[in-house]
Amino acid sequence: MIGASHGGVYAAYCAAKGGVLGVVLNDAGVGLDRAGIAGLDYLEALGIPGATAGHESCRIGDGADMAAHGIVSHVNATARALGCRPGEAVMACARRMLAAEPSTKPVPEKGETRRVMPRGEGEPPVVLMDSITLALPEDEGRLIVAASHGALFGPRKLTLIEVDAMAWVFSDAGVGKEEAGIARIFALDERDTPAATVSAQSARIGDGGSLLETGVVSHVNRTAAALGAAPGMSTREFIALVWGARGGGSAAR
Repeated sequence: MIGASHGGVYAAYCAAKGGVLGVVLNDAGVGLDRAGIAGLDYLEALGIPGATAGHESCRIGDGADMAAHGIVSHVNATARALGCRPGEAVMACARRMLAAEPSTKPVPEKGETRRVMPRGEGEPPVVLMDSITLALPEDEGRLIVAASHGALFGPRKLTLIEVDAMAWVFSDAGVGKEEAGIARIFALDERDTPAATVSAQSARIGDGGSLLETGVVSHVNRTAAALGAAPGMSTREFIALVWGARGGGSAAR
Protein backbone atom coordinates (compact mmCIF):
# COMPACT_ATOMS: atom_id res chain seq x y z
CA MET A 1 0.00 0.00 0.00
CA ILE A 2 1.13 3.54 -0.75
CA GLY A 3 -0.40 5.82 1.88
CA ALA A 4 0.12 9.57 1.89
CA SER A 5 -0.31 9.98 5.65
CA HIS A 6 2.63 10.62 7.97
CA GLY A 7 4.62 7.59 9.01
CA GLY A 8 3.65 7.68 12.67
CA VAL A 9 2.43 4.75 14.72
CA TYR A 10 -1.30 5.22 14.20
CA ALA A 11 -1.07 5.26 10.41
CA ALA A 12 1.08 2.14 10.58
CA TYR A 13 -1.49 0.52 12.87
CA CYS A 14 -4.29 1.29 10.40
CA ALA A 15 -2.29 -0.27 7.58
CA ALA A 16 -1.49 -3.36 9.63
CA LYS A 17 -5.11 -3.70 10.71
CA GLY A 18 -6.07 -3.63 7.04
CA GLY A 19 -3.91 -6.68 6.36
CA VAL A 20 -1.43 -5.06 3.99
CA LEU A 21 1.62 -6.96 2.76
CA GLY A 22 3.64 -3.77 3.17
CA VAL A 23 3.18 -0.02 3.30
CA VAL A 24 4.98 3.16 2.27
CA LEU A 25 4.05 6.35 4.14
CA ASN A 26 5.42 9.93 4.21
CA ASP A 27 8.26 10.75 6.61
CA ALA A 28 6.70 14.15 7.45
CA GLY A 29 10.12 15.66 7.98
CA VAL A 30 10.92 12.93 10.54
CA GLY A 31 10.73 15.52 13.28
CA LEU A 32 10.92 15.45 17.06
CA ASP A 33 11.71 12.01 18.47
CA ARG A 34 11.53 10.70 14.89
CA ALA A 35 7.75 10.68 15.25
CA GLY A 36 7.25 10.97 11.49
CA ILE A 37 8.75 7.52 10.94
CA ALA A 38 7.89 5.84 14.26
CA GLY A 39 5.46 3.56 12.47
CA LEU A 40 8.33 1.67 10.87
CA ASP A 41 9.35 0.12 14.18
CA TYR A 42 5.72 -0.72 14.93
CA LEU A 43 5.46 -2.54 11.60
CA GLU A 44 8.79 -4.27 12.15
CA ALA A 45 7.50 -5.82 15.36
CA LEU A 46 4.66 -7.34 13.32
CA GLY A 47 6.95 -8.57 10.55
CA ILE A 48 5.45 -6.14 8.03
CA PRO A 49 7.74 -4.30 5.60
CA GLY A 50 7.48 -0.55 5.99
CA ALA A 51 9.07 2.45 4.35
CA THR A 52 8.65 6.20 4.16
CA ALA A 53 8.98 8.63 1.30
CA GLY A 54 10.96 11.83 1.74
CA HIS A 55 8.64 14.77 2.37
CA GLU A 56 10.61 16.89 -0.09
CA SER A 57 10.11 14.35 -2.89
CA CYS A 58 6.30 14.19 -2.88
CA ARG A 59 3.31 16.02 -1.45
CA ILE A 60 2.10 14.67 1.87
CA GLY A 61 -1.61 13.91 1.65
CA ASP A 62 -1.39 13.15 -2.08
CA GLY A 63 -1.07 9.44 -2.81
CA ALA A 64 -0.88 9.89 -6.57
CA ASP A 65 2.04 12.31 -6.30
CA MET A 66 3.73 9.98 -3.85
CA ALA A 67 3.40 7.05 -6.24
CA ALA A 68 4.62 9.08 -9.21
CA HIS A 69 7.45 11.08 -7.64
CA GLY A 70 8.18 9.80 -4.14
CA ILE A 71 11.70 8.77 -3.18
CA VAL A 72 12.21 6.39 -0.27
CA SER A 73 13.90 7.95 2.76
CA HIS A 74 13.71 5.22 5.44
CA VAL A 75 12.95 1.49 5.53
CA ASN A 76 12.58 -1.04 8.32
CA ALA A 77 14.59 -4.26 8.46
CA THR A 78 11.81 -6.38 6.98
CA ALA A 79 11.57 -4.08 3.97
CA ARG A 80 15.34 -4.00 3.62
CA ALA A 81 15.40 -7.80 3.49
CA LEU A 82 13.16 -7.57 0.41
CA GLY A 83 15.61 -5.21 -1.29
CA CYS A 84 13.95 -1.89 -0.43
CA ARG A 85 16.50 0.90 -0.04
CA PRO A 86 16.52 4.63 0.69
CA GLY A 87 16.95 6.54 -2.55
CA GLU A 88 14.81 4.30 -4.74
CA ALA A 89 11.42 5.22 -6.17
CA VAL A 90 8.41 4.62 -3.95
CA MET A 91 6.70 2.56 -6.63
CA ALA A 92 9.75 0.30 -6.99
CA CYS A 93 9.81 -0.22 -3.22
CA ALA A 94 6.10 -0.99 -3.15
CA ARG A 95 6.53 -3.59 -5.88
CA ARG A 96 9.27 -5.30 -3.86
CA MET A 97 6.86 -5.56 -0.96
CA LEU A 98 4.56 -7.75 -3.04
CA ALA A 99 7.01 -10.57 -2.35
CA ALA A 100 6.43 -10.33 1.41
CA GLU A 101 4.82 -13.14 3.34
CA PRO A 102 1.57 -12.03 5.01
CA SER A 103 2.07 -11.31 8.69
CA THR A 104 0.40 -13.80 11.02
CA LYS A 105 1.04 -11.80 14.18
CA PRO A 106 -1.99 -10.28 15.93
CA VAL A 107 -2.24 -6.51 15.59
CA PRO A 108 -2.56 -4.93 19.04
CA GLU A 109 -5.25 -2.28 19.34
CA LYS A 110 -3.95 1.26 19.08
CA GLY A 111 -6.32 4.14 19.62
CA GLU A 112 -5.80 7.83 19.01
CA THR A 113 -6.22 10.33 21.80
CA ARG A 114 -8.75 13.14 22.07
CA ARG A 115 -8.81 15.33 25.16
CA VAL A 116 -10.91 18.39 26.01
CA MET A 117 -9.07 20.79 28.30
CA PRO A 118 -11.51 23.18 30.00
CA ARG A 119 -10.23 26.69 30.57
CA GLY A 120 -11.78 29.44 32.67
CA GLU A 121 -15.52 29.77 33.17
CA GLY A 122 -17.26 30.83 29.98
CA GLU A 123 -14.20 30.28 27.85
CA PRO A 124 -14.14 27.72 25.03
CA PRO A 125 -12.01 24.69 25.85
CA VAL A 126 -8.91 23.71 24.00
CA VAL A 127 -9.34 20.34 22.31
CA LEU A 128 -6.24 18.20 21.80
CA MET A 129 -6.44 15.44 19.23
CA ASP A 130 -3.89 13.16 17.66
CA SER A 131 -5.73 13.35 14.33
CA ILE A 132 -8.09 15.77 12.64
CA THR A 133 -10.46 12.83 12.14
CA LEU A 134 -11.30 13.02 15.85
CA ALA A 135 -13.01 16.43 15.53
CA LEU A 136 -16.67 16.34 16.55
CA PRO A 137 -19.65 18.64 15.85
CA GLU A 138 -19.55 19.89 19.45
CA ASP A 139 -16.07 21.30 18.78
CA GLU A 140 -17.61 24.24 16.93
CA GLY A 141 -16.23 27.46 18.39
CA ARG A 142 -13.45 25.67 20.24
CA LEU A 143 -9.67 26.04 19.87
CA ILE A 144 -8.47 22.83 18.24
CA VAL A 145 -4.92 21.50 18.35
CA ALA A 146 -4.84 18.61 15.88
CA ALA A 147 -1.57 16.73 15.42
CA SER A 148 -2.29 15.86 11.79
CA HIS A 149 -0.25 17.36 8.96
CA GLY A 150 -1.52 20.63 7.54
CA ALA A 151 -1.97 19.41 3.96
CA LEU A 152 -5.08 19.42 1.81
CA PHE A 153 -7.00 16.27 0.91
CA GLY A 154 -8.42 15.81 -2.57
CA PRO A 155 -10.16 18.41 -4.72
CA ARG A 156 -12.14 20.00 -1.86
CA LYS A 157 -9.92 22.47 -0.07
CA LEU A 158 -11.40 21.90 3.36
CA THR A 159 -12.02 18.16 3.33
CA LEU A 160 -12.11 16.93 6.96
CA ILE A 161 -12.52 20.53 8.22
CA GLU A 162 -16.24 20.16 8.82
CA VAL A 163 -16.10 21.86 12.23
CA ASP A 164 -16.16 25.66 12.37
CA ALA A 165 -13.56 26.04 15.11
CA MET A 166 -12.37 29.31 16.60
CA ALA A 167 -8.83 28.36 15.54
CA TRP A 168 -6.85 25.38 14.30
CA VAL A 169 -3.28 24.28 14.95
CA PHE A 170 -1.60 21.51 12.93
CA SER A 171 1.89 20.07 12.43
CA ASP A 172 3.79 21.43 9.45
CA ALA A 173 5.05 17.90 8.67
CA GLY A 174 8.38 19.40 7.66
CA VAL A 175 6.52 21.64 5.14
CA GLY A 176 7.83 19.55 2.24
CA LYS A 177 7.31 19.59 -1.49
CA GLU A 178 5.43 22.63 -2.75
CA GLU A 179 4.79 23.52 0.91
CA ALA A 180 2.08 20.87 0.95
CA GLY A 181 2.41 20.34 4.69
CA ILE A 182 1.00 23.80 5.48
CA ALA A 183 -1.52 24.32 2.66
CA ARG A 184 -4.61 23.75 4.82
CA ILE A 185 -4.07 26.80 7.01
CA PHE A 186 -4.31 29.13 4.03
CA ALA A 187 -7.51 27.45 2.84
CA LEU A 188 -8.96 28.33 6.26
CA ASP A 189 -8.55 32.02 5.39
CA GLU A 190 -11.66 31.51 3.25
CA ARG A 191 -13.60 31.00 6.49
CA ASP A 192 -11.84 33.84 8.31
CA THR A 193 -10.50 31.20 10.70
CA PRO A 194 -7.10 31.77 12.34
CA ALA A 195 -4.81 28.80 11.79
CA ALA A 196 -1.19 27.90 12.38
CA THR A 197 1.26 25.07 12.00
CA VAL A 198 3.94 24.14 14.47
CA SER A 199 7.33 22.88 13.43
CA ALA A 200 7.61 19.11 13.24
CA GLN A 201 11.01 19.55 14.86
CA SER A 202 9.42 21.13 17.94
CA ALA A 203 6.57 18.69 18.59
CA ARG A 204 5.69 15.11 17.72
CA ILE A 205 3.36 14.77 14.75
CA GLY A 206 0.45 12.53 15.71
CA ASP A 207 0.56 13.65 19.37
CA GLY A 208 -1.80 16.49 20.24
CA GLY A 209 -0.38 16.87 23.73
CA SER A 210 3.10 17.35 22.33
CA LEU A 211 1.86 20.08 19.97
CA LEU A 212 0.43 21.97 22.93
CA GLU A 213 3.33 21.48 25.32
CA THR A 214 6.39 21.99 23.12
CA GLY A 215 5.05 23.24 19.79
CA VAL A 216 6.65 26.31 18.21
CA VAL A 217 4.65 28.04 15.49
CA SER A 218 6.28 27.86 12.07
CA HIS A 219 3.58 29.37 9.83
CA VAL A 220 0.35 31.32 10.28
CA ASN A 221 -2.39 32.21 7.83
CA ARG A 222 -3.43 35.76 6.94
CA THR A 223 -6.32 35.72 9.38
CA ALA A 224 -4.05 34.77 12.27
CA ALA A 225 -1.38 37.26 11.22
CA ALA A 226 -3.97 40.04 11.29
CA LEU A 227 -4.53 39.22 14.97
CA GLY A 228 -0.80 39.50 15.68
CA ALA A 229 0.21 35.85 15.40
CA ALA A 230 3.69 35.14 14.08
CA PRO A 231 6.18 32.31 13.67
CA GLY A 232 8.26 31.70 16.77
CA MET A 233 5.48 31.93 19.32
CA SER A 234 4.49 28.84 21.27
CA THR A 235 1.26 26.96 20.69
CA ARG A 236 -0.02 28.22 24.04
CA GLU A 237 0.81 31.80 23.08
CA PHE A 238 -1.04 31.38 19.79
CA ILE A 239 -4.11 30.02 21.57
CA ALA A 240 -4.04 32.86 24.10
CA LEU A 241 -3.74 35.45 21.34
CA VAL A 242 -6.69 34.11 19.36
CA TRP A 243 -8.86 33.79 22.45
CA GLY A 244 -8.01 37.31 23.52
CA ALA A 245 -8.87 38.68 20.07
CA ARG A 246 -11.86 36.55 19.16
CA GLY A 247 -13.27 35.35 22.47
CA GLY A 248 -12.52 38.23 24.78
CA GLY A 249 -10.60 35.98 27.14
CA SER A 250 -7.34 36.41 28.99
CA ALA A 251 -4.05 34.78 28.11
CA ALA A 252 -3.71 31.03 28.39
CA ARG A 253 -1.82 29.75 31.37
